[in-house]
Amino acid sequence: MAENKTQPTTARVEEFLASVEHPGRRADGFELLELMHGVTGQEAVMWGPTIVGFGRYHYRYESGREGDAAAVGFSPRKANLALYGLTYGPDADRFLAALGKHKTGAACLYISRLRDVDREILAEMIRTGYRHVMADLHNP
Repeated sequence: MAENKTQPTTARVEEFLASVEHPGRRADGFELLELMHGVTGQEAVMWGPTIVGFGRYHYRYESGREGDAAAVGFSPRKANLALYGLTYGPDADRFLAALGKHKTGAACLYISRLRDVDREILAEMIRTGYRHVMADLHNP
């Protein structure tokens, strides 16, 4: 079975965020860094070249594929902020309805700017998403 492409690295998170070209996306990245660290209590780790992750869990699918991934995280992309692990938690649909302007994908939450969303709702989504991933999806 092939190894996951996205692995933790030793790259410095602050250097990555400082290199984000768009000033608003860069500022939002630093704010998310603080918020996710504060909510999860985990140190940020770069996963691959562009994902800032918090916590780590091991997954194993019925197909036999398994690996490790960040419990929650984000990537400040050119088009938006991609947030990972927040749509899995209990009540995610209820939180999404109250969050503010956003889009969702298969496993991602996309927002254009942090100012477009309710920070308290976002913090609760991080908290419940992190707990859900670590308690329910983690397969040691």
